[in-house]
Amino acid sequence: MWGALAAVALLIGAAVVFLHKPSERITGMVMGFGSGTLISAIAYELIPDSTLGKGAGMALAFLIGALTFFVGNWLIERSGGANRKDLTGGEESGAGMAIFLGTLLDGVPESMILGIGLGLGGSVSIAFLFAVFISNIPEGIAGTVSLQTEGHSRRNIILMWSSLLIAAAIAAGLGYFLTKQTNVIEGVYLQAFAAGAMLTMLADTMMPEAFKHGGKIVGLLTVLGFLVAAILSVLE
Repeated sequence: MWGALAAVALLIGAAVVFLHKPSERITGMVMGFGSGTLISAIAYELIPDSTLGKGAGMALAFLIGALTFFVGNWLIERSGGANRKDLTGGEESGAGMAIFLGTLLDGVPESMILGIGLGLGGSVSIAFLFAVFISNIPEGIAGTVSLQTEGHSRRNIILMWSSLLIAAAIAAGLGYFLTKQTNVIEGVYLQAFAAGAMLTMLADTMMPEAFKHGGKIVGLLTVLGFLVAAILSVLE
């Protein structure tokens, strides 16, 4: 349920494009704010918990997560999914399936972390859920623009995002299941792995597009997003 709730933002992003496509600058600014919330969630919600494990093991899991995303993203970009976060759709739109797989790759670590957190602590972090939800809105906008550029109908786009919503729910359930099948120390290794993948996603795909379209003010909005998510973490 929590994984699906976070992924609903993809459909909201698509609806925004269908009703009245926002300017690239506004969407880039929202993307920058969302990047800040995710960075804060990694810093306050994921890495501190991961220190419960042995330091070297946690660092290794973090690096493996980053490398896994890097390789997966490289393969998807070679298949035509490089424009999935491009607010203009790119001069040459990527293949629809590659865009779909790229968005799935972006969302799986986030959804798994929701399930892992529930398995470790018995509750979902509101700060992390907020961060994922906010960051998914501009991703839904950018992905919808790319898919429309390629010629996909609204119906097909909605079906694609809906299937991603289901995939996010399954990923969250998988994170919960894996955590319950292991002890706490092994569970935080999974958390560190997903955190490394998320941070690589931010640096490789999300933040470059935010600064490209949002302008210099994105730097301030990223800090603001970080601060808002940090406050929510402290209040929890």
